[in-house]
Amino acid sequence: MNMRKACFRLCTALAVVALFVGSVSACTDIIVGKKASVDGSVMTSHTADGAFYDANVRVIKGKKFPKGSKADVFWNIIGEENYAPKKIGEIPQVEETYTYFHVGYPFMNEHGVAIGETTIPQKENLKTFYPDGKAIMTIEQLEVFALQRAKTAREAIKVIGELAEKYGFLPSCGSEGECLTITDSDEAWVFEMFSAGFMWTPESGKPGAIWAAQRVPDDCVVVVPNISRIRNIDPNDKSNFIVCKHYMEPAIENGWYNPKDGKPFVWQEAYSPLTGNDDWSLSSIWVRDRLHTLYSKLDPSREWDPYAETMSYPFAIKPAKNLSVQDVMEMLKSYMTGTPFDMTENNAWYVREGDKMVKSPLATPFMTSDQRKLLNIPYYRPVAKYDCAYSFVSQARSGYPTPLKTVLWFGYDNPNTTCYVPIYCGALDTRENWRTFDRDAFSLNSAQWAFILADDLVNKRYQDAIKDLHQVRDPLEETFFKEQKDVDAKALELSKKNLQSAKDYLTEYTKSCMEKVEKAWWNLNWTLITKYNNNKVK
Repeated sequence: MNMRKACFRLCTALAVVALFVGSVSACTDIIVGKKASVDGSVMTSHTADGAFYDANVRVIKGKKFPKGSKADVFWNIIGEENYAPKKIGEIPQVEETYTYFHVGYPFMNEHGVAIGETTIPQKENLKTFYPDGKAIMTIEQLEVFALQRAKTAREAIKVIGELAEKYGFLPSCGSEGECLTITDSDEAWVFEMFSAGFMWTPESGKPGAIWAAQRVPDDCVVVVPNISRIRNIDPNDKSNFIVCKHYMEPAIENGWYNPKDGKPFVWQEAYSPLTGNDDWSLSSIWVRDRLHTLYSKLDPSREWDPYAETMSYPFAIKPAKNLSVQDVMEMLKSYMTGTPFDMTENNAWYVREGDKMVKSPLATPFMTSDQRKLLNIPYYRPVAKYDCAYSFVSQARSGYPTPLKTVLWFGYDNPNTTCYVPIYCGALDTRENWRTFDRDAFSLNSAQWAFILADDLVNKRYQDAIKDLHQVRDPLEETFFKEQKDVDAKALELSKKNLQSAKDYLTEYTKSCMEKVEKAWWNLNWTLITKYNNNKVK
């Protein structure tokens, strides 16, 4: 491709991406160190905020391969485009891969390594695009390889960094950078990566990605709502930083940092734009909304300025109280109650009844753009979103045999209206209806459709219907947490005799939880349809 043609296609791609980015949903991760949790577990979490990201939860079994085998590299693993993943390259295969759980952003493997994902902004000079650029490693493909090849968080960082440098990091969410929140039962890491630019080629001899990882302090929590959180880097501090050797070079080459100025190198400011597109910059209000909401929950004693710059929030915060899995779930379910950004408190939702103004039962924090336009309600980006494909909270525990090491609590659709189901890392299969979905065909045999329908029905009369949902969900989630101690004890006893028996037991338990929730959600749907159809509600 000659330079003129390359430049023309780059400008075209930039224009398309600019249109696309305005509608990007993006994601939120919350990471908890082991001394910041109530039970000593290390947690990460993720909201996959793209309506049709692949949410079919399936187990991809580990395999052994002969020497010289190749591993395929794919585009569209996340399933955002309505076509099957496309092979765009291949790399040398390892001799043995580990079993992992596959969704749009693969999240856990048999060794208990768990990974959350959230897109972060990167400067224009770093961007590259499919299919014209030469980079082939999307973040979701890198997650696949990490989970197939790593037993610890540090090993996962090494796998991802090396592959991205060699084969080039290819953005798949717009043209932006990426952050992964990687955990095992001992450590939690924030891993950030940026592209090497549209003109990068493997033959250039230069690395195809820039990346850095910072450890989450054991007694702290880190929130990553689509923004780079790493600032100052100490590459000599191997306990808390793992970075690529060239982490400053692109910033120096592009004039974003001058070592002669005597100023410290700030990773976040070097590679992320301060202003620009409302969604993708360090000054973004839709990032600020979530930072304020979540930091206010983590430490209510501090007066957090809702309009403070995003860079003013510390990388990590020691929470006012240690967090449980349920606490992290509640943060994922939140929609800015008690803040100036709560859209349900807009005056447009209040109607006169007699001599009082009362909130309409239709008031919902999850309005469509058409509803906001009709009521003239400004948009603030909540943590929970109605167009979320799935979310999870992972709970990695030390002192357990491998099949019990990590429990991942998974929920379909809007976190605010979902029900979280435990999936043990040792499970060997999932319920068929939880790996069956067609976005173009509603089906009673798809659990995902049950949650999509319930969320839609609740939001038609949110103030009343959310109470019906709580009556179904709260006892279910409470039961799962109460059962956990006994399930752990039984699986632990089985594992002493035979690990396979423990895995079989955990598989059946995971599938039984899925079945209970799926049945409950279809019954909830029939209740909501019966109770709130327009023949009954005036």
